[in-house]
Amino acid sequence: MKDSIRVTFLGPAASFSHQAAIDSFGKDDSVSLFPSVSFAEAFSAIQNNDADYAVIPIENSTNGSVVQTLDLLADRQGSNEDVIVCADYFLTVQHCLIVGARPVNKHKEDSFNSINKLYTHPQAWGQCEKFLSQHFRGIERQDVSSTSKAVEIVAKETSGREAAIASKLAAEHHGAFVLQEHIEDRADNTTRFLVLRNRLSKQSSNITSFLKTGSDTDEPKKKRKSLISFMIEHSAPGALADALAVFKKHGLNLTSINSRPSLIRPWQYIFFVECEHVPTANDETCISDILKELGTICHACRSIGSWIDGRDLIA
Repeated sequence: MKDSIRVTFLGPAASFSHQAAIDSFGKDDSVSLFPSVSFAEAFSAIQNNDADYAVIPIENSTNGSVVQTLDLLADRQGSNEDVIVCADYFLTVQHCLIVGARPVNKHKEDSFNSINKLYTHPQAWGQCEKFLSQHFRGIERQDVSSTSKAVEIVAKETSGREAAIASKLAAEHHGAFVLQEHIEDRADNTTRFLVLRNRLSKQSSNITSFLKTGSDTDEPKKKRKSLISFMIEHSAPGALADALAVFKKHGLNLTSINSRPSLIRPWQYIFFVECEHVPTANDETCISDILKELGTICHACRSIGSWIDGRDLIA
């Protein structure tokens, strides 16, 4: 029998992060799922061992990176130094237009015309821009902490003047009405979530034994990914190119590059490089060697975790 594990997600309940957590870990008696009200709270739960794993969005295929997650991974204050990535999960995101109650108008367009305010998470606006431009140009938009929170708000308003953009799960959870399904711009709209753990925790050290999405079968043949951060000397010509050349030298394929302000001085950045590699006998040595070499040309080099590519984990 599996040990009981604690998994937190970006809440409230019925958010897309909640769905990703359920898909990744299931919801039987061996799994305790609970929401974190903010990105920072989820990171703190891992750092303080109040949770074994956290499920947090990192990027969307339509709208790009989630900067809140990148800022916390940057760990500028050193408050999350033991938080690392141990898995990722890809969730196909389908958005709905949701109102508090079934509208009295028989025609959908009349219901659309009654709406004068929309709520959702900032990431969702860019994923539904075609629909919004067609039906809600000029209508007030209110950012909220999550898509589920948006539905929680409009579920209390039954006049049909306010609507939320969120999932069908959120509508069902809050007892709201789905006015229009599939309002996302692209059918392949996908959000990637990171699974975080504390590097010092023995309880969470074997992630594949808890994931519903994968197994240990043929694990050596599955692609691995690693996340490394560093800063460069911006005044040195070719400094970034020199840093990236280190990854090529060690045979790693770069799959994404992001940057965030260092907050040490203006226009200095922390770079995040995610790379893909086929695991070998010297896999751990490879990452260690990269960090050593980067350390000769960069500042604050740090490994933020290695994991099996979520697309290779199919139960």
